[in-house]
Parts: sequence; structure tokens; C-alpha cells
Amino acid sequence: MNKTSENLFNRAKFVMPGGVNSPVRAFQSVGLVPRFIDRAKGNKIYDVDGKEYLDLVGSWGPMILGHGEEHVLEAVRSQIEKGLSFGACNELEVQLAEFIIERVPHIEMIRMVNSGTEAVMSAVRVARGYTKRNKIIKFEGCYHGHSDAMLVKAGSGAMTFGEPNSSGVTEGASQDTLTAKYNDLESVRTLLKNNEGEVACIIVEPVAANMGVVVPMEGFLEGLRSLCNDNGTLLIFDEVITGFRLAFGGAAEYFGVTPDLVTYGKIIGGGMPVGAYGGKKEIMEMVSPVGKVYQAGTLSGNPIAMAAGLATLRTLWEQKDFYEKLNAMGEYLAEGLRKVTGFTVNNVGSLSCLYYTDETVETYEDALRANTNKFSYVFSKLLDKGIYVAPSQFEALFLNSKFTKEDVDYIISSYEEILR
Repeated sequence: MNKTSENLFNRAKFVMPGGVNSPVRAFQSVGLVPRFIDRAKGNKIYDVDGKEYLDLVGSWGPMILGHGEEHVLEAVRSQIEKGLSFGACNELEVQLAEFIIERVPHIEMIRMVNSGTEAVMSAVRVARGYTKRNKIIKFEGCYHGHSDAMLVKAGSGAMTFGEPNSSGVTEGASQDTLTAKYNDLESVRTLLKNNEGEVACIIVEPVAANMGVVVPMEGFLEGLRSLCNDNGTLLIFDEVITGFRLAFGGAAEYFGVTPDLVTYGKIIGGGMPVGAYGGKKEIMEMVSPVGKVYQAGTLSGNPIAMAAGLATLRTLWEQKDFYEKLNAMGEYLAEGLRKVTGFTVNNVGSLSCLYYTDETVETYEDALRANTNKFSYVFSKLLDKGIYVAPSQFEALFLNSKFTKEDVDYIISSYEEILR
């Protein structure tokens, strides 16, 4: 029974829209009452009714080291004693920026913000200021936060509720957003040709991780880089999910394709609310107070968030075999799920998605063919078995470094039992 969660949800619905502060959490697509989480440790979370779950959400990605990593907590505790927020410069924001720039070749300058949405919004504005162009190209099913211009054929949350466009977004806000098909270079080429000299940037999730996990086909990212070069257009990688997860240098390092700008979130804050955008120095120096592109934030570079992020990134960098081990575990999970379910499982590194279809999933349209009713059934049964996955077919399974082979074997066998 989940009486405490149910009572909390009933209270929440009177004071928050849908009872939540982010739509997918409401569990509407799976027809259940959301679990209210009380605490977390390692690869497990515990709800307010005392039930333990293996956590395959990991706060939607940032908990790559697992929950409650002691040295991250200690860094936060140490900073809390000094102050929660200053609204002024602090040494930790400099240290975190230096740490990233020294280790990620395509980041020459970086600006901290407070969320992935804010990072994307700001990066697009910089691209427009730098190129003196207005139009942007995004891809169907890719989610780049909830700023107006990005809520055009967006990913996971919008897909889950069957509302790919948001009410309240004006035609004016979205008229310069052009939409291409992910993994389809010809659709991009056509848009660039039809809008010659007008496209400021192409923004893409290098791994489309908001319509499940859709991996770029061979030559796709390289093709985008080439098209941008030929058209004087900037290439922005939205690495809010893939940044510091596939490799320390994110998808750019993993696939060997260099963007002009990158947006970060999630792991960069170690679980705290943080975002960032960065890239080539000549582009980033367009940002105020050096340049004319205005962007500001009262809590940007918050010292507690910087402390958590720096402690997390130091661990990822110093453990030389970290990504090799974590990615191998992700591949082991994906292969196991393929064998026991017979469904399509897409995987890259520690990101996986089981689609309830036996057809390949390489595009937005492919993802929409998945059987969401089957997903809801399995989701409910997984909760009963103490396995917590995102309450949407169109989200990834996230592993962290605390998962063992025994944990993954249990997950695989649970899927097999449920689908038998």
C-alpha cells in the first residue's frame, strides 16, 4: 500500500497544478499515484511509505555517482557553513569553470546558469547575436527545455501527454523555429536551402534522449557539422543529459564531433539545480558584460551548487576507468533486456530505452509506434518488484556507478517474469 504517497498527492493537488512541479511526475500516463520520495542512497530510493526501489531514474540523470556520495555531501556541508548564497562572485564558480575548460577541448569559455532550459535559451540567443540571424533549426522529438521557441514538436513530457506544442506559445515566439527530422540530413539540407543566410544555429540532442534513447546514425552528427560549416550556421549540442555521462567530454568526445556551443545541466551540478553553456571564446565573448547579448541570473554560480558539481566532476575525471565500467554495465543491461523481452532496446553507454515494439527506432515517428499501454502495465509491475523507472515510455533508463551485476541481473529477470 502507498497510503502516505496517496495522501500527500491529494494534498498537493489543491496547491500545485496537477499536484506536481514537473508534469511527468504526476504519473498520469501510467494511471497511478506518484511515489513521494523520502530519501536516497547509492542506487536506491525510499518512498514515504518505506518501500525501497532500485532507482533507474537517478533524478533524471545527474546522480551518476549514486545518491548520497559522501565526498559530494561533504563539499556541500562545508560550503553551507560559509553561506547559502551571495549573489556575488565566489571562488568555486571559477574553479568549476577552470576544471571543465582545462579538460574539455571544445569549451574555451563557460557561463553558469540555473537550469538546462536557461542554458539553451541563452545559447540560442548568443548564436543569434553572433550570426546576426534569427532562425533556428531543431529536431522533432528533441526536448530543449520549456522556453517558448523550443516547445515546437518537443520531446518526452510533451510526447507523454500527446501535446507536442504548448498552449500559451505565440506564433511570433515560434515562427523562427524550423523543425527537421532527427537522423535525416536531407530534411536539414532542405531547410537550410529554403532559408539561405537566415539560420543562426542548429540545436540538437546528439543522442535524442527525450524520445527514449535514439542514437545518431553513422554520419548524422558529422553531416550536421559539415552543413553548419557550409552555411555559416552554428552547431549547438544540447548535452544536458549526455554531458559528462557518455564520456567526460560528453557526446562531442564520444562521437568525435565538435560543436560551436554546448549546453549542460544535471551532472554538472551533482544533483543541485545547475545549468551552463559554453564553447568557443569568440562566440562566448558576445555575452554581457563583454558583449551585447544580455543574460543574467541572481543565483547563477551558486556556491553550494558549484561545490556539488566540482566534487562530482573531480571524481569522474580522477577515476580513469569510470566510463569504461559504467558504459559496459549499460550495454550489459541493454543486451539482457533484448534477450528476455524480444522488444527493441536502444542503448548508448549508460543510457538505454526499452521500446514496446519489435521495429527499429531511429526517428521520432518510430518512437511513437511503441505500445504505451504495454509500458504502463510493465511500469506498475516493476514498482511492485522494487524497480523505479521513469513514468514515461519516452524517457531513458539511467544507470549510476553503484549498480552491480547482481542488481542488473535482477532488473533483467524481473522484466522477463513480468512479460512471460
